[in-house]
Amino acid sequence: MWSRGSSKVLREVAPYERPALSKGYLLPEDPARLPSFHCCVGSNEEKLTPKYYKEHGIELILNTQVKSADVRRNTLQTATGETISYKILIVATGARPLKLEEFGVSGSDAANVCYLRDMVDAERLVNVMQSSSGGNAIVIGGGYIGMECAASLAINKLNVTMVFPEAHCSE
Repeated sequence: MWSRGSSKVLREVAPYERPALSKGYLLPEDPARLPSFHCCVGSNEEKLTPKYYKEHGIELILNTQVKSADVRRNTLQTATGETISYKILIVATGARPLKLEEFGVSGSDAANVCYLRDMVDAERLVNVMQSSSGGNAIVIGGGYIGMECAASLAINKLNVTMVFPEAHCSE
């Protein structure tokens, strides 16, 4: 499991392209590691349509706002009253990770709540994914990083649900 001691080593690196954290770093086979990603990891330019997500095992829940999270019960409550269960909760809501406390919910430090901003976060997420294969993961946020996290989670054999308030991804 990830330990605080390893974070010091991961932070002491030359600048790197953060897009690799939500791309190659999270892959189960031949994952990207420094020094191999001082530039963006490429893609095959496939359009990310709803069909793409369905074909890749990612459930999209559009036009949905998360009102609360119960990190003890591993559930989210939507504005419409729907309850969504998860094994891993990743908060991927934009340019900076919004902590659960910013939504009035405690639990940012729960073992199964992950953020992705730097290599320490990415290494922690890799460890959580490896210990949760076959479980359910929810990604809050439909921006670039949230979509890439969802794809990586699916590749790592987790059942993925994305939740965000807009009508479609990357709004």
